[in-house]
Amino acid sequence: MTAHEALKTYFGYDDFRPLQEEIVQSVLDGRDTLALMPTGGGKSLCFQVPTMVMNGLCLVITPLIALMKDQVENLRRRDIHAAAIYTGMSYEQQKTALDNCMWGPYHFLYVSPERLESEEFRERLTRLPICLIAVDEAHCISQWGYDFRPSYLKIAEIREVIRRKAKGDEAMRREVPILALTATATPEVVDDIQERLAFRQKNVLRKSFLRSNLSYVVRETNKKADEIVHILSRVPGSAIVYVRNRQRSQELAAYLTEKGISADFYHAGLSSKERAAKQEAWKTWTPAQNAERRVESCRIVQNSVELSSSENNNTTPHYTTLHHTTPIRVIVATNAFGMGIDKPDVRVVIHHDLPDTIEAYFQEAGRAGRDEQKAFAVLLYDPSQDKAKARKRVADNYPDEEFLHTVYHKTCNYLGVGADSGLGATFFLNVYDLCQKMHLPILTTYSALHLLSQMGYFSFDEDQEIQPRVMIRVQRRELDNYNLPEAQMTLLESLMREYTGIFTDLQYVRNIDDHTHKLLVSLAEKRIISYVSRTVANVLRLTVNRQAEIHVPEHFYSQRKEHYANKLKAMVEYADNQHYCRSQLLLSYFGEHDATTCGTCDVCREQKKNSK
Repeated sequence: MTAHEALKTYFGYDDFRPLQEEIVQSVLDGRDTLALMPTGGGKSLCFQVPTMVMNGLCLVITPLIALMKDQVENLRRRDIHAAAIYTGMSYEQQKTALDNCMWGPYHFLYVSPERLESEEFRERLTRLPICLIAVDEAHCISQWGYDFRPSYLKIAEIREVIRRKAKGDEAMRREVPILALTATATPEVVDDIQERLAFRQKNVLRKSFLRSNLSYVVRETNKKADEIVHILSRVPGSAIVYVRNRQRSQELAAYLTEKGISADFYHAGLSSKERAAKQEAWKTWTPAQNAERRVESCRIVQNSVELSSSENNNTTPHYTTLHHTTPIRVIVATNAFGMGIDKPDVRVVIHHDLPDTIEAYFQEAGRAGRDEQKAFAVLLYDPSQDKAKARKRVADNYPDEEFLHTVYHKTCNYLGVGADSGLGATFFLNVYDLCQKMHLPILTTYSALHLLSQMGYFSFDEDQEIQPRVMIRVQRRELDNYNLPEAQMTLLESLMREYTGIFTDLQYVRNIDDHTHKLLVSLAEKRIISYVSRTVANVLRLTVNRQAEIHVPEHFYSQRKEHYANKLKAMVEYADNQHYCRSQLLLSYFGEHDATTCGTCDVCREQKKNSK
């Protein structure tokens, strides 16, 4: 089967988009390839098509669970077998997925970069018929990538693991190629990606990041919420509003709803079910629907709507998200809503706050106008306030060594970890409670936990979805004394058959629907079982015993702090700019120095007006 035949047979397209065919052919030729394509350029097909031609298994490494699930579902709808392994799955579910990939007609296995650190996964990997390694959002690989995740640096090791399998196996002697894909990479990051992935030879295929249909606008204002209402009243269609923290996402969504604009909030602290429902409600909205009217069944309910000006308010107001009965026009989100979001008709993306980097801004702004129709990317900017917040952000993200030492020991004390102990211990860490009891500032503490994690003192993962767990607290022979309803007894018998250790320890339990959840809650209230329902939690695992002192490598701290500060400075300079075409500035940042003026950004329009 040729690449064109696979494109038509499996995906229903007659022709490739620009650059897709060149990338596919490079992969089929066995070459390591870095593909630079703008958001919406069709990156997924670049590894999906050659995989179907080679008829093997593609290992897809991607940073977001939502992205995995979305792509797996899309492939399954095309009758292409695909699986994903991610946090929250039980051991049995993971094993089943790997068995299917080993023995079944599966073509795609999606995993997070953190999965690559598991020795058990690596061992299973040697028995899989892998024909291609695809690395999505490859800018994360760079040591200074804006979404830095140390596990990405393990990807090159995986190819060596697969190569060891090939010894004596004629069918596998050809080295498995790597395809790295990204829509945001500076020239420095391009070089770093190829080095970190141990490319056998440099091979970069690029398409201009130019988005001629997208107008970049910076609007100075100190009344951002009102300005958002104004923009949404003038620009019809779906919209995304990016904010920096969860509280503001909830507040602003409530404010927009009060103003008659259908809106909802989205952040990483929600369960996957909640995130999926909100995303689906937003994706299904169309201009033809009367989604702007105020309805009595408001999605976001709170006693009062007050937009907080403080980013350090540790209190969280109470909000209730009701069942989505109608689609929503506007999603107000943190950066958890970004990579992999594919709604082609977004007409405007608004940034309420300055992003940390131009890379992040460009990635998020690129959600607009993927249908190639006119769209806007609007950055709201209050120079005095936003510059002060940017300076504070550097200090919050990179606290001094003394504070890191304080957070380390106070966290160990909070968790009850004694000196020279704790190796391998895992905890669900309530950071808000930690900060309250140990008198720590919340934002800086989060940063310290991440830095300590990167230095190897423990692993710290935010907002991991924890699968439900059940333990039966009474002996089997005692159950008859409770005279339980048939439904509850049937459930208990099923649990006893399937989970042999359920009388001695909490067991992860699969497939809990609403009815089963209610039965489990009822049994827990009778103290027959212990039941921990599905939840989102911060997970901290000690990778070494508690240390008396911590050591912060000078290069680790100072270089990363300086780099972060420079990235943020570039973002501030972009917002301050009033003389150069914004599209030109962005493209130049990513190494495209020959772009012409766009004629549609706020700077170009102002220059046109003044020239008359």
